[in-house]
Amino acid sequence: MEKVMGLAAESPVVIFARRDCVISYTIETLIRSFGAYPTVYDLDDLQDREEIREALGSLGCNDMPAVFIGKKFIGGSNEVMSLNVKGELKPKLIRAKAIWI
Repeated sequence: MEKVMGLAAESPVVIFARRDCVISYTIETLIRSFGAYPTVYDLDDLQDREEIREALGSLGCNDMPAVFIGKKFIGGSNEVMSLNVKGELKPKLIRAKAIWI
């Protein structure tokens, strides 16, 4: 868990994803559409991917992507899309200083 939280604290928006996951790409694209530049960790490229996968699972995320905004775990694609539909994603990105507009 320490490793995941440490990585999540390195950037206003952090996404743990898999390169072959279309949903991960879609969520990254959505966040970038607001002008944010998320740090994306591809689990396939990480040596400690099993430890990270277990830590994400303990947070309740068993699928990719796993999204952190402002050092807080937001959830997966359903939670991010829900925030967007409710108009709450952009304010979260602003509060996290991921965007300034």
